[in-house]
Amino acid sequence: MHRKKLLELLHNHTGADAGESAMKEQMTAFVQNNDQCFDRELLMGHVTGSAWILDDSGQFVLLMHHRKLDKWFQPGGHCDGDNDVLHVALKEAQEETGLNAINVISNDIFDIDIHPIPERKGIPAHLHYDVRFLFSADKTLPLLVNEESNGLQWVELASVESLNDSESMMRMVRKTLRAL
Repeated sequence: MHRKKLLELLHNHTGADAGESAMKEQMTAFVQNNDQCFDRELLMGHVTGSAWILDDSGQFVLLMHHRKLDKWFQPGGHCDGDNDVLHVALKEAQEETGLNAINVISNDIFDIDIHPIPERKGIPAHLHYDVRFLFSADKTLPLLVNEESNGLQWVELASVESLNDSESMMRMVRKTLRAL
């Protein structure tokens, strides 16, 4: 029963393209078949939650330079047993940016992605079944870098590609630009 809310959110989500639609089907099957899908101890993979945070104009997104992966990403992290993935995304965003005033734009899923995480410090390579939600924040508020990142930056949507040109990131940029 603890997976019901996420399964409903996945059911109601429409993929932006064939790739995201295929990941939606894979993620749905993963959640249905793995009672421990919210626990990082499930070594084949686990559900994560992340936050696509726009400024009030919708022209900038807040990205963090991930210390372990050495790449720019949206804030997010492990559910650690919490089945409320929206709550996880918000909590991780607050912890990783120092912002407390982050507003939920929608309770619906904004984007989904399944991506590999390389082996590190004895933890085998595995998959993150990442559920992304849409938020906004005031970009004039001070940011606080924590131990998980090398930096935080408000990035104009048109410039995201210069920091991370992955299909996953570019899909979220395209979705944002279409909504403006």
